[in-house]
Amino acid sequence: MHPKTVGSKENRISVVIIAQNDEQRIPDAVASCRSFADEIVVVDGGSEDGTVATAEALGCRVYENAWPGYAKQRQFGENQASYDWIFVIDTDEVVDTKLAAALIKLKPELTDPTAAYSVYRIGDFLGRWLDKGEYLVRLYNRRAYKISDSLVHEMPDVETSKIIKLNGVLWHYGFRSINDHVNRFNKYTDLEAQTALRVRKPFRIVNLLFRPPARFVQKYFLHGLYRKGVAGFAVAIFWMMYEFLACFKHYELTSARKRLDQHQPSSARKAADPEKKGETSYAVQ
Repeated sequence: MHPKTVGSKENRISVVIIAQNDEQRIPDAVASCRSFADEIVVVDGGSEDGTVATAEALGCRVYENAWPGYAKQRQFGENQASYDWIFVIDTDEVVDTKLAAALIKLKPELTDPTAAYSVYRIGDFLGRWLDKGEYLVRLYNRRAYKISDSLVHEMPDVETSKIIKLNGVLWHYGFRSINDHVNRFNKYTDLEAQTALRVRKPFRIVNLLFRPPARFVQKYFLHGLYRKGVAGFAVAIFWMMYEFLACFKHYELTSARKRLDQHQPSSARKAADPEKKGETSYAVQ
């Protein structure tokens, strides 16, 4: 799909979306990108609803790829794109008109592949938009940067000095229900703990004791969630829970690995040592 091409192939933009069971939300995400996208690539991880058919009907280039994890799925989508400039958006996100205009204006100036562009994302909760958002790199050149191979919070690996902020907002319609929120936090904290284990980050009791309340203070007071009533209080509590679960799950995995190491023969420990073999392999019960 090439709604509007600007200049040469070098400054055209491929929008890449990873999707799964989101036929209701993906039309808004796709529509919000039409004005600046030269193509829209959708990678479906095995939807059981009409996500694939909906994306195809919207004119997207659709690929089906069994879910390999967040980073690898984004990397797969990046590799299917026709153009080097990649704009990443999720099915539950919408580009506002100001951000779309900024991207349209930017396209003829996309001459430096080492530059990367961040957008300001604001999320919702219980029907209320949260005032405090975050800047995330969403436009980058795949010749210069790749999605980091992390289990969670996968982002292009870009130096801060190379990031340019764009005007406008990326609206994140991330809230579906309390139950969904809890399930996603549980899944993400699993991945956080597994990542910490994989990079051999040591567990520290001070993190378990102080990070959860510190996160609550940050979100509720410093970020002004106290102004959002019950919704704001709930978000701050959820973030405190997130920190506690991520830290405690890290403790659980670290303890299990220590027990496993203690029961392994020394020869087996040496064979499993990633520093000796150049790769990491953990068997945690």
